[in-house]
Amino acid sequence: MERRTIEPRPGWQQTVEEQGLVYPLTRYPDDSLRPYWDESGYYVFSLDEVEALEEVVEELHRMCLAAADHIVTADRFADLGITDPRVAQAVAEAWHRRAELPSVYGRFDLRYDGRGPAKLLEYNADTPTSLVEAASPQWFWMEERFPGADQWNSLHERLVDAWRKQARLLPPGSPLYFAYSDADELGEDLMTVAYLKETAEQAGLDTGWISMEEIGWDRLSGRFVDRQLRFIRSCFKLYPWEWLTTDRFADHVLDTLDNGGGTGTTLWIEPAWKMLLSNKALLAILWELYPDHPNLLPAYLDGPRDLATTTGYVAKPLLGREGAGVTVHEPGTPPVVRDEPCCYQELAPLPDFDGNRVVLGAWVVENESAGLGIRESSGLITDEYARFLPHVIL
Repeated sequence: MERRTIEPRPGWQQTVEEQGLVYPLTRYPDDSLRPYWDESGYYVFSLDEVEALEEVVEELHRMCLAAADHIVTADRFADLGITDPRVAQAVAEAWHRRAELPSVYGRFDLRYDGRGPAKLLEYNADTPTSLVEAASPQWFWMEERFPGADQWNSLHERLVDAWRKQARLLPPGSPLYFAYSDADELGEDLMTVAYLKETAEQAGLDTGWISMEEIGWDRLSGRFVDRQLRFIRSCFKLYPWEWLTTDRFADHVLDTLDNGGGTGTTLWIEPAWKMLLSNKALLAILWELYPDHPNLLPAYLDGPRDLATTTGYVAKPLLGREGAGVTVHEPGTPPVVRDEPCCYQELAPLPDFDGNRVVLGAWVVENESAGLGIRESSGLITDEYARFLPHVIL
């Protein structure tokens, strides 16, 4: 793994916008605009390195599924902050019927420097973003700048194939709706959903388009409907389950949830069991089940334990995204137990490449490794000011 610099292509902003990345710039607190898509640098991997990382990702995914099964069978929902019995029941039922429910993709965030083993930082298998840039613009960048090279990137083909294989699990005679939230001001959620809709259409699926805020409830039929009052039988939503099960329509969601087996009237993708894989408590449960695994970091739910005096630790809210609420505690500082439920994970500072802190976003489609997206930040926390850099295999 190596970071190299390169001159950006003339007109790069217009190019990536035409390829679906309509948010190529980030607005900073000082009101300046700086590149989010940053092609002034790129990362180089060897083929052996990528093949080894692919094996790690698929092993981590299998371990996460085993941990999900443990959470359900041992009734450890409270460790994830799932205290509503109806929500716990819905998640457990979805897990037991997972073979009947479509499940598409997820993203592992890994610490990796090219020298030691990759370490799992977190897993988002419910509403992961940065998909568009990983699947499309960086592939076209490679073809233009490094013709004949390769890339850890089979995202598009695997997504189309996943929809094609899972089409049989969708309710017949009704389109698969794709929903995003109007609250997204940057267009990232919108374009992620639009891209996934495109891959479903390429797989031959009949699709629809709606925002979460436009989904209606028909009191007469007791069903969710679209703007024309047509029933919504299935819907891919880029909207976290913890919101879906707590907002004002939560009771309707649970009452009508299609969890397989011919019951319920609305099937949601990703399925409810993905709540188990998008919660930071998963990190502590993995460490409990696989202590000293080379690709895991020590993590606990009851406090930092000895991490406070040895390695230092990072406190992560169970449901935080884009670094929100994450705090870094250097070794030797007094241990702090947060009021809100957190996971306390060993501090493993992100690798420093020429002053840039890098995290690998490794994608899984269905159960297989599918691609890589790389984000850089200036500090130890990968937040909303991170930059996306392309990569090649040389």
